[in-house]
Amino acid sequence: MTPWRLIGLSFVMGIGAAFDSPVWQAIVSEVVPRKELPAAVTLGGLSFNLARAAGPAMGGLVVAAAGPFAVFLLNAVTFVYGIVVLFRWRRPPARTSLPAERWLGAMQSGLRFVRNSPDLIAIFVRSGVSLLGASCLLALLPLFARKELGLGSFGYGALMGCMGAGSVLSATVVLPRLRARLSPDGVLGVGAVAMAAGLGALALARDVWWGGGAMFVAGLASMSVVSSLNVAVQMASPPWVQARVLSVHLLVFQGAIALGSVAWGALAARTSLRTALVAAAVTMVAGLVARVRFRLGTEEHDFSPSMHWPRPMLACDPSADDGPVLVTVEYRVPPENVARFLEAAMAFGQSRRRFGAFQWELFRDPAEPDRFVEAYMVDSWGDHLRQHDRVSVEQQVDEKELRPLLTPGTAPIVTHLIAARPAEGEPPPPTQ
Repeated sequence: MTPWRLIGLSFVMGIGAAFDSPVWQAIVSEVVPRKELPAAVTLGGLSFNLARAAGPAMGGLVVAAAGPFAVFLLNAVTFVYGIVVLFRWRRPPARTSLPAERWLGAMQSGLRFVRNSPDLIAIFVRSGVSLLGASCLLALLPLFARKELGLGSFGYGALMGCMGAGSVLSATVVLPRLRARLSPDGVLGVGAVAMAAGLGALALARDVWWGGGAMFVAGLASMSVVSSLNVAVQMASPPWVQARVLSVHLLVFQGAIALGSVAWGALAARTSLRTALVAAAVTMVAGLVARVRFRLGTEEHDFSPSMHWPRPMLACDPSADDGPVLVTVEYRVPPENVARFLEAAMAFGQSRRRFGAFQWELFRDPAEPDRFVEAYMVDSWGDHLRQHDRVSVEQQVDEKELRPLLTPGTAPIVTHLIAARPAEGEPPPPTQ
């Protein structure tokens, strides 16, 4: 093994994790009710940390008995079990008359949903800030254990086991009590302060006992931070886009860890390992300033499909790929309700963008001041039909709140327009 081979193989494993992790996390919301999601995500983190508590200690014994190759070989073999389980697991296929989304279009819709979701933007900012400081721990721990504490592979495994034990205690005892008393943002804040305390304590460690205690505190904190962020992401995204949103979160998560690892390694090379740990602790505390602008949302979202949009009445049968599609909705609003209507419509526009519209605007007719026309564009007819399938109870409630602002006796008038283009092989229409 050489450094470049190690980096290359780590890169390949990172590719595997990028495919694997979002799917594993998205599965959780499919097998438990939404109200049980926070506990289920924490339980998933608990299983991970139980493995982290026992695995490194066992790995240290294997390294001492047979060498490093045996640890990686055994780890590779354990993946066979997961592969067999996934191969045997069959869920009922989702029934739909629409063709599957194209790969590029699905990516665009996922990014569009994230870009127009203030709750998700806040989560990703807090995730990046929190993990930038926390990345110092795992990046420098192997070197710190060997150089500062004089430990070998078994001692390093023991430190990781202490961190895993702290995570287990956090998941089973600490987190349930914190969630009963604090908001998700408060739980994340407590976890960040505790992580800073663990980093600071590790910087002062002179023996394995002090180091183990610091790692135990860091384990308590890491479970609070990671679990709070994962729960917040899943609660803020509907099932149809959840894996895509989790992929973006993983990108932020791993990007912060990668950037932080390089930064803390460079700082440690120029100063010392202890200085880098103290700087990371200060960064964790300073990152709490982000709470002023980016607080985790507390609103409960109901993303269950409402299916309340009627299917368009058509004289022809457009292809799913035809588009783009222009949808207009005409409203009649009395003068006394215009200000409130405009305020509600702006929030409504963000919802349209989040659920598929790449362009949205609200127009007012100067000839008829009570006439407003909402216009938004979707990439294709198939994408618009997917909007009909994905429209949520939350959107239905928003639409009902808009109705009392309209002129009594009127209702929104919806029209659908598909981009008109000459058929292939036909000459274009004459121009004057």
